[in-house]
Amino acid sequence: MILNTSRLVRKQQEDLYRSGYVQNPVKDANDYTGQLIEGSFYRSQPMTVKEMLVRRINKSLCGCLMVTIMVTFVSYYISMIYEAKLNSLDNEIVRINTENQDLQSELDRFRSFNNVDSRIGKFNLLQKADKVIEVTALNAQETSPAVQKKSDNETVNWNVGF
Repeated sequence: MILNTSRLVRKQQEDLYRSGYVQNPVKDANDYTGQLIEGSFYRSQPMTVKEMLVRRINKSLCGCLMVTIMVTFVSYYISMIYEAKLNSLDNEIVRINTENQDLQSELDRFRSFNNVDSRIGKFNLLQKADKVIEVTALNAQETSPAVQKKSDNETVNWNVGF
């Protein structure tokens, strides 16, 4: 009967140490004729200073590239916002210009009417009737209306305002 006490465990370790197994654990594996593990494995070698320097430069360049890509995305977003604002302003300018052209053509039409009216008044092409003749209707009483003549000395009082 083996009791698992610390004294027995220490004794087993000393026996193993004396037998040489702990000092050379692969000693028994060399006696084995076949391979324990099959396959091709990459043997890692310690990195040289040059490789560490190249790796550090690559990491810093990758960081710079990521920062540049993020700045590019942000600047593209900002430029799209400004382009949308410019498009809305351009549409507003086109609408205002069209409205201005419509108002200008209407103003020109009113000016042409005013010019025609002032020319007619200047050359007195349209004359007003001096006398108005009233015709009586059939079956109506015959009365003669009073006709008032305009005197040439009357002055016209113009209202300056509107």
